[in-house]
Amino acid sequence: MRRRLLALGAAGAAALAITAGAMAGGSGGVSGPSFYVDGQLYRTVGTPTDLSGTGAPESSFEVIYDFGGLQPNVATAAPGDPGFRGGRWAVHALGFTNYAAAVAAYDTNGSGNLDSDEEISAAIANGAATDLGVVKRFECPVIKLPAGH
Repeated sequence: MRRRLLALGAAGAAALAITAGAMAGGSGGVSGPSFYVDGQLYRTVGTPTDLSGTGAPESSFEVIYDFGGLQPNVATAAPGDPGFRGGRWAVHALGFTNYAAAVAAYDTNGSGNLDSDEEISAAIANGAATDLGVVKRFECPVIKLPAGH
């Protein structure tokens, strides 16, 4: 009996170590603040999905704009929004000739960054930002940050 308990304990410890290692390697786990939707910060769970080249119709994805590390990314929808597609994303890279000038001109809510798709659309329409196209398609959940974050 004691040998069986030790074996079960060792197996449990090994499974925990594998899970922790995978999460540390970026293949899972709940993130901190990751992206905005209409000025509200959200987090996600990192998933190792890659839906590029699957042939799925473009209409099955929502857009998430990637700022290349300048600020948190911005998604176009969240749970409860009409037409939300459950966390299937087409990541569009953004380019800026002058990020600070784009924020100064198109940050309509005074947040100090571009945190809505409306602000990004205005920056793109007026030449302050460039949509460089889709760089990845993947799936991940959208989790609203608790109050106070």
